[in-house]
Amino acid sequence: MPSTRIRRLDLTDDATATAVHRIGRAAYAVEAELIGFDGIPALGESLAQMRAQELDWIGAVCDGGGELAGFLAWEEEPGGDVSIDRVCVSPARFRRGIASLLLRHALTDLFPGRPVKVTTGAANTPAVSLYEHLGFTRGPDFSPAPGLVMASFRLTPQSGPAGV
Repeated sequence: MPSTRIRRLDLTDDATATAVHRIGRAAYAVEAELIGFDGIPALGESLAQMRAQELDWIGAVCDGGGELAGFLAWEEEPGGDVSIDRVCVSPARFRRGIASLLLRHALTDLFPGRPVKVTTGAANTPAVSLYEHLGFTRGPDFSPAPGLVMASFRLTPQSGPAGV
């Protein structure tokens, strides 16, 4: 596998935004299958709607061609917490450590020592395992829509990311 580097993503760039949108839709389609719910908001999001999100974005870019393998987007909350909005990896690059690489970079380089929150479908076993492996504590599950159960996770400065 080619080496991968992390860089900030500029969604005003058409090629970047199109790649992020394509990967997000593909990744959320897989998650929809896993959790048995196809109403994931980002799955039906248009390119313009995605670009309008007030999020910060980083991507995992493969050396030797610059292909985007995955991305992470977050927002900073007024109290100082960080809320991860989405972590998506191209299905062609699943199980290669891309999501872990993105999360470790974000936790150690972008918002070290800050509380971080994230949610995922409770039945999304790969994501649940990843967050638990990185030291996130699972909070209460919740149901924002009929047929959908979400798992909430939090990483506090005291717990820190595992293995970093």
